[in-house]
Amino acid sequence: MDSAELVERLREADVPEAFYEIAGVHDVPVQPDAYYFLRRERDAWTVGLRQRSQDSVMRRFGTEAEACDYLYDTLTRMPPPPSGAAEPLDKLLANAEDIQRQAWEDFHGRRGAADDG
Repeated sequence: MDSAELVERLREADVPEAFYEIAGVHDVPVQPDAYYFLRRERDAWTVGLRQRSQDSVMRRFGTEAEACDYLYDTLTRMPPPPSGAAEPLDKLLANAEDIQRQAWEDFHGRRGAADDG
């Protein structure tokens, strides 16, 4: 499997796209606090975890296929995200300005109430 096929298979397996970045093939749509990455570095393929802007290498592989298999297995063995009340990422992004405005209004409303009391 190569990097492009890995992205296709992860999508088929319903792995959230925010969970992984495949250099040159798939960027993380929104930068979460943590996500897995696959990169070509000099003479190796690197699989790692990026947390809070810090990269942590999990494993290095001699071939792209080995690295893709490892990342696929890692991501598909993860427990599924919680179901139910959580809104899909696309919907949250579409409403980002409304959410931010409401949070700002809530903050100022509580702050004003605290100043009055």
